[in-house]
Amino acid sequence: MTTQEKRAVILMGHGSRVPGAADGMERVAEELRKEGRFDIVETCYMSRLGPHYPQILADCVQKGAGVVLLLPYFLHLGLHTRLDIPTMMKEEAKRHPGVKIIFGKNLGYDDALVDIVKKRIESSWGLDDVRDITLEARDKYPLPPGNKEFVEMEPEEAKKYRCGHRDGGHHDHGEH
Repeated sequence: MTTQEKRAVILMGHGSRVPGAADGMERVAEELRKEGRFDIVETCYMSRLGPHYPQILADCVQKGAGVVLLLPYFLHLGLHTRLDIPTMMKEEAKRHPGVKIIFGKNLGYDDALVDIVKKRIESSWGLDDVRDITLEARDKYPLPPGNKEFVEMEPEEAKKYRCGHRDGGHHDHGEH
């Protein structure tokens, strides 16, 4: 195999300012690395906390990747998966003209997901009543400068976006 034939997989999550929030995706990436089916497996995040796609893509290319597949580690087909991520990828593709860059499918629906949800339901029955949960202080996770906190939308307002309207605006929850 020549270096130009190496295949890289990048899992992209949203990211969070909460330490450890992405441990699940990181563990999936580690299992993929151990399996050895792909030459390069990396992770990146959309949030300002990073690491970010442009740097991870450049790292993959530097390691000899001739094909890079970005898999959005998102369940839903929202604006990030429909527009934000592919727009960013197209921009970065200009910097790497000799590399095939593929925008993979999001996690979405899969029969296996039904089994995972059932497993989570069964393992949750014994948990405490929500009134007995001690919550951390929000200020423990400060917003980076220039970010806005998520603002809840009224149900009637939200309904018009859930009903298939495509002309709805983008939400800003402060961790792009």
